[in-house]
Amino acid sequence: MVTKQFSGSPEDADLRRADSLAREIFSDIANKWALLIIESLGGHTLRFSELRNEIEGISHKMLTQNLRMLERNGLIERTVHPVVPPRVEYTLTEAGQALRVTIDGLCNWTHHYLGHIEASRHRFEA
Repeated sequence: MVTKQFSGSPEDADLRRADSLAREIFSDIANKWALLIIESLGGHTLRFSELRNEIEGISHKMLTQNLRMLERNGLIERTVHPVVPPRVEYTLTEAGQALRVTIDGLCNWTHHYLGHIEASRHRFEA
């Protein structure tokens, strides 16, 4: 499916349309790895290996794919330092920092309702 070019106002971005750029962006950032990368970067700059150590269970491939996607969407900035061996660092952009506020809210909600959700799952499975 080809994403339709966005030419209207932000209010016209319809997440319900299959060809909406807004829907594509939402799909990109609403995956567990992207959320965890943004949360891990927080207010600091990290190298690839530091990010991988921060996020338990993420593979090299998934981290690479998600970092590229976040960079493409302007949420992180990748800096390559001209040293041997090469040093690459990642940091959140202004847009990434703004999104982090929402992600922090989601993390707080998760912590607050974890017990409730766990109890619901047990009742559902019984």
